[in-house]
Amino acid sequence: MAKIDLDQLLIKAHKIGASDLHLRVKAPPILRVNGKLVKLDLPPLEVKDIDEFVKKILPLEKRKEIPYIKNIDLAYSLPGVCRFRVNVFKQRGTFAIVMRTIPVEVPKIEDLNLPEVIKKIALYPRGLVLVTGTTGSGKSTTLAAMLNELNEKDARVVITIEDPVEYLHRDKKCLFYQREIGSDAEDFFTALRAALREDPDVILVGEMRDPETVRTALDAAETGHMVFSTLHTLDAKETINRVISFFPLDQQQAIRFQLASVLKATISQRLIPRADGKGRVPAVEVMIVTEAIKERIMNPELTEEIPHFIEKGHEVYGSQTFDQSLYELWRKGLITKEEALKYATKPDDLRLKMEGIFSGGAGIDGI
Repeated sequence: MAKIDLDQLLIKAHKIGASDLHLRVKAPPILRVNGKLVKLDLPPLEVKDIDEFVKKILPLEKRKEIPYIKNIDLAYSLPGVCRFRVNVFKQRGTFAIVMRTIPVEVPKIEDLNLPEVIKKIALYPRGLVLVTGTTGSGKSTTLAAMLNELNEKDARVVITIEDPVEYLHRDKKCLFYQREIGSDAEDFFTALRAALREDPDVILVGEMRDPETVRTALDAAETGHMVFSTLHTLDAKETINRVISFFPLDQQQAIRFQLASVLKATISQRLIPRADGKGRVPAVEVMIVTEAIKERIMNPELTEEIPHFIEKGHEVYGSQTFDQSLYELWRKGLITKEEALKYATKPDDLRLKMEGIFSGGAGIDGI
């Protein structure tokens, strides 16, 4: 038996508000709280402890594969407490485990301090919406909140394809089918292709990892479905370039035209430490695809201009750059000036706008 009870560790992580739990040999359990690592006052874990944890986490039918596992993704539940997205992997010849907290309750958009325009984006009838950011920036949580908004407002068939399934959606107005890679489907591409024959109105693809999945997602959006997905990109401009880069040069212009026709919005986010020290708050770039943006997606020589047109669309369309988002978070007292400038795309311009407020001026237009 393991000296340390895994479920008790997970309950503690949940109570503290940790986003992740790290378990590895020769180290005590370590939590990530508000982005910072916190070592628990417990003895270092031994090989037998980690092996017991792996057996406990893995479904019964997977345990026979333990000697051959190098890396596996799955979910683990504590009923009534929390769910966890789990990665079990080998390092230096022994298993290590990272478990990410997934709350039982699906969050609401307003509870996450996300821009109001995201409620509107969640209800788009067709097209492609990409939620982007680095690992741990809250992409899955934002998507879950968007699907929750849809679930409360409109009756549609929603198919999610995830690795693993994270938030569990209960049917309200929508009918949900949630498929997990590994247990319910072989891979994203196969599941996405099959989904097109399952009468969906909305398809969520957990991640676009390969050209086949990207192309099928574009085709699904083109044929009248609403497709949500994620990419590990920092902003809208990089997102456009990443999608195009999945394809060989001789196909890229055609993909640019297809992407311009189906892409409706990108939402890119970074988590910023709160001014009160109580967690983090998302700074969010929102690109609403207007005719001007479409032109800049189709023409690679104009793609660099996309941030300028996001900025210009703030009042009319609800789009916003990261710096506009940071400015609003600072103005509301949610983040400090130092943190805002640290994460800003154009810190000098943002500083001038902030100082415009101090001096009673209107600041610089267009941030």
